[in-house]
Parts: sequence; structure tokens; C-alpha cells
Amino acid sequence: MKTMLAGAALALCAVACVTGGNSGSPGKVPPYVTAAVAEPTRPDADRKRDDDRKPDQVLTFSGIKPGDKVLELQPGGGYYTRLLCLVAGAKGQVTTLRVTPATPLNRPTPPDQPTPCKNISALTQKITELSLPSGQDAVWTSENYHDMHLPVFNADIKAFNAAVYNALKPGGVFIIEDHAAQSGSGARDSGTLHRIDPDLVKQEVTSAGFEFVGASEVLHRADDPMTGRVFELQGKTNKFLFKFRKPKK
Repeated sequence: MKTMLAGAALALCAVACVTGGNSGSPGKVPPYVTAAVAEPTRPDADRKRDDDRKPDQVLTFSGIKPGDKVLELQPGGGYYTRLLCLVAGAKGQVTTLRVTPATPLNRPTPPDQPTPCKNISALTQKITELSLPSGQDAVWTSENYHDMHLPVFNADIKAFNAAVYNALKPGGVFIIEDHAAQSGSGARDSGTLHRIDPDLVKQEVTSAGFEFVGASEVLHRADDPMTGRVFELQGKTNKFLFKFRKPKK
């Protein structure tokens, strides 16, 4: 019983202990977010993940709105791409950027899924040759920040976060969602469990000049002791959701 309680306490602390009192509910879901989640062309595979990923609350927390320019790093299969483009709308723009190692891996690109959006453009860049498009209202990455710590990327984390900083307009936001590792573990579990310590993420991003705006606990799961590989947990991991802001001049 003591072991179970200790695991639960660690899971809670992985998010709550790093928020500095800035956590809480994301607020009322705006109609454009509700409409994006309800869009009938969304693939069934996406909808089946909604209960775990809570896109309505995550998108509300982000503050992304119609007309925004959004850069999505590591879009994966496009789950959030298909939502972000609907939220940004016809007057907005979503640019996806697949960041590859200096020697790209021979991995197939996930097939395109249906979307009514006409406001998506796609880029691919090597980690050593990043040239992010400027003037963004938001930079978004979900379940992928930990990848920058993998040996295959050998990323300069300071340079990576500086590139994100420079891509944003003053006042623009950097949204990071990822699988939480145990407190104090740093990047230890990035390559094995595909998790990262939220404290480390906060330290790295604020070191690049970002202000920490706050955290949401909408993806927190107290039943995850954060000792298992994320690919074996079928979306049932404890995740953190952070918002950072580039200071206004």
C-alpha cells in the first residue's frame, strides 16, 4: 500500500509540483474549438483517441484562435494538425515541420488523412539546419519534446529552443505536451520509456528567454507510476501540458 501511495504521489508531483500555482482548468471551450473537434471529416481513429487526449480542453488552454499562424513541430500522424488547421481557420495558417536527425532515419511518412483544410503547409528540416518560419503566433509540439534528447538527434537543446523563440512574434506562445517522467529523472527516460521530467523541460525552455505562463492538469493521470514505456500503455500515460510565452517588447 505504501508503494502504491508513493507512486501516486510521484505522479501528482510530476505536474503539480512544477506549476508554481499556475495550474487549473483551461476555461470555457470556445465555439471554434468545439466545432473543430466535432468536424465530421475527422478520421474515426482520431475520434477514438479523444477521450484520452482531451483535445477540446488542450486547445482551449493553448489559446490558439482563428487567424493565428501556428508552427507544429513533429506532427506525427497529424492528429493535432487536423484540429489546429480548423481552429486557425481560413485566415490562419498551420505549418508542420518534421525535424529529422542529421542523418535522417529511414522511416515511412504516415499517410495523409482527410481534412477540409486548405491552410496547411509542410516542411522537413535536419536538426542541424533548422530555419523555422518567423512571425508565428504559436509553436506547438505534442508528445515529442523528449525526442530532442534522444542520442539519434544529438540536439543542441539551447539552439533548438532559441530557434522556437525566434520563430515567434513577441507575445507568441510555445505549447508543449509530453509524457511525464518521475521527478528528478531529467532526460534519463527519454530513449527508454519515451518520457521526460517536466522540471527539466521548464528549466530548458525558460533558459531560452521564455516566460512560463502556466500548466494544465487536464492530462494528468494519478494511476500512472511513470515507470512504463508509453507505447505499451495505449494512451494511458500521465502527461504534462505547459504554456510558455515570448515576452512582449
